[in-house]
Amino acid sequence: MDCIFCKIINKEIPSTIVYEDESVIAFKDLNPVAPVHILVVPKKHISALREVQEEDITLLGKVLYTCKEIAKSLPECDGGYRVINNCGDNAGQTVKHIHFHIIGGKNMPNLI
Repeated sequence: MDCIFCKIINKEIPSTIVYEDESVIAFKDLNPVAPVHILVVPKKHISALREVQEEDITLLGKVLYTCKEIAKSLPECDGGYRVINNCGDNAGQTVKHIHFHIIGGKNMPNLI
């Protein structure tokens, strides 16, 4: 598989890992858009949110819980943070492995 996130999970590509357990990995984004920009990724390869199956419900709950725990541990996120998932090309998904961005550490305008 030629998935960059799978290569990070398998330690074939270096990254700055901030959290890892048996089912989830989190690492710093190489091109951060804010002082805090961390990607939280399930180790199971799922290409996008629209591909999630009922069997993945527990895993995705773990991913979102991990997002909360990471943000809670970062003083830069005390004033708030965003958790973003891009699904598909039109939404800006560039890596076809489901992942969630934790973005914080600065004041961000409302998007909607």
